[in-house]
Amino acid sequence: MGEYTRGEFLGLGAALAGAFKLDRLSGAGRTLGAQTPQPSTSGLATAEPDLILVNGNVLTSDQTQPRVEAFAVKHGRFVAVGSNADIRHLATRRTQVIDAQRMTVTPGFIDTHCHASGVNELYGVDTNLRTVREIQAAIRGKAASTPPGFWVTGFLFDDTKLDRPLTRKDLDEATTAHPVSVAHRGGHTTFYNSKAFELAGITNQTPDPTDGRFFREQGELNGRVAENARNVFSNVGKHETFTPEQQRDRARKGMAHMSKLFNAAGLTSVHHARATQTEILAYEDCRKHGELTHRVSMMIRSGPAFDALKAANIHTGFGDEWIRIGGVKFIADGSASERTMRMSTPFVGTDDHGILTMTQQELDDAIDDAHSHNFQVGVHANGDVTIDMVLKAYERTLRKWPDPQRRHRIEHCTLVNPDLIRRIAALGVIPTPFWTYVYYHGEKWTAYGDDKVDWMFAHRSFLDAGIRVPGASDYTPGPFEPLMALQSMVTRTDYKGRVWGARQKVSIDEALAIATINGAYASSEEHVKGSITAGKLADFVLLEKDPHAVPASEIIGIKVNRTVVGGTTVYG
Repeated sequence: MGEYTRGEFLGLGAALAGAFKLDRLSGAGRTLGAQTPQPSTSGLATAEPDLILVNGNVLTSDQTQPRVEAFAVKHGRFVAVGSNADIRHLATRRTQVIDAQRMTVTPGFIDTHCHASGVNELYGVDTNLRTVREIQAAIRGKAASTPPGFWVTGFLFDDTKLDRPLTRKDLDEATTAHPVSVAHRGGHTTFYNSKAFELAGITNQTPDPTDGRFFREQGELNGRVAENARNVFSNVGKHETFTPEQQRDRARKGMAHMSKLFNAAGLTSVHHARATQTEILAYEDCRKHGELTHRVSMMIRSGPAFDALKAANIHTGFGDEWIRIGGVKFIADGSASERTMRMSTPFVGTDDHGILTMTQQELDDAIDDAHSHNFQVGVHANGDVTIDMVLKAYERTLRKWPDPQRRHRIEHCTLVNPDLIRRIAALGVIPTPFWTYVYYHGEKWTAYGDDKVDWMFAHRSFLDAGIRVPGASDYTPGPFEPLMALQSMVTRTDYKGRVWGARQKVSIDEALAIATINGAYASSEEHVKGSITAGKLADFVLLEKDPHAVPASEIIGIKVNRTVVGGTTVYG
């Protein structure tokens, strides 16, 4: 995106306000349309329900009524929760009846950190492949239909699932007429060919920036580039161009595609991290076309879109139950899956402590600015060094402007220790650890060692400290499927059967809470969704089997039979 003047910021803010029909909320932590839940069958609605579900094994995520048989829905909300007899009594001949046939029913699952564009999924070069030869073939195929000098870009690459390390020379064999980039699914490292380095003016002698790295082997660039060192490639080479109308159409179609994928997995709400202007508008365009079937709390990317919202006095809490402004996101260090996060001790067998992408002063200034503009803040911080820096900034800001309900967040919050956990709990900060990483990325954790892994993705330790920890996929870095997430958190076992950090295991009921009501709490929406409770939005999922009733190693195989959002079936 280009630069904007202040006048253009105001114009964009006004445009977004009009597009979203945004309504201002008073007070921190309040959500548009929120209603106080009525967690019992007392005071049932007198009007006939639109829908009832009966004969279910309903796991409500509501501690006052953890298991029930049935519920009723009116105008997209639960209006009664209780026994089959109670709920059947409310129905008329016009009421839709879902006979769950003893299937398990849960609240809709909530992913509190993902990057849901869908454009790459529809139009990009998929390099989620298992051999270097396959990646070369994919790049070569795209290059054949791309004019020389134009970028050929791959996405979803995963280095540890490849037959051998990918190198600059491998990409040169695919094409030397085009600059090539192959982006790791983790989002923090990218592999480039020689043409790309040539265009960017990067040589073996180029020094690393403080907030990035050009990786080398025996003094020679190997093609891998990390973090903000990649910025040198942004303005070189040629890119396929689209008219504003084409770009907006592609963004809408990508978002609609993601909505379908999320629903098929049982997700009914996501927190979209680093949402751009294009993605913000894509959500509204999807809604206008009847294609938006999941709810979103947007964590705005720092930069033009964030500045536009500030200038228009739009902040956390604006929006409605489908599209809302959740907060703003900053990035302070590297990646867990790509082994670049900043830590107090090095990766196994190295003297590498990882990479910082923000200084303490930059964090202090960014958080002061966002907090004073009434935003919830989420800072990407994986390593213990970075988490400490973020907490120092939060402690400083909250001393100046106390707000116990702001619920600032630490995105990922991967490697912790008892002191960091104590400070997180004291501030009321929300950590959002990866929930599918143990299962999906197991082969990567040898780089950290057992002592570190015992304190990574620390759902157990957070719960024990009284912290309402949610779950997050960070998709594309991690798969978003909630059933994989439940198994990963409950077993701490990867896809090859290796156990990582067993002390952080949680129970199935705790995992379900992490995936539902705790997710709603992370965006201050626990009074409107996250549990099957009278008064809340009727978002729920029917599962083929009860996660309690199958071996924990088989939870991932449980089929999602139906996903319902606001009382309307969107999958199944």
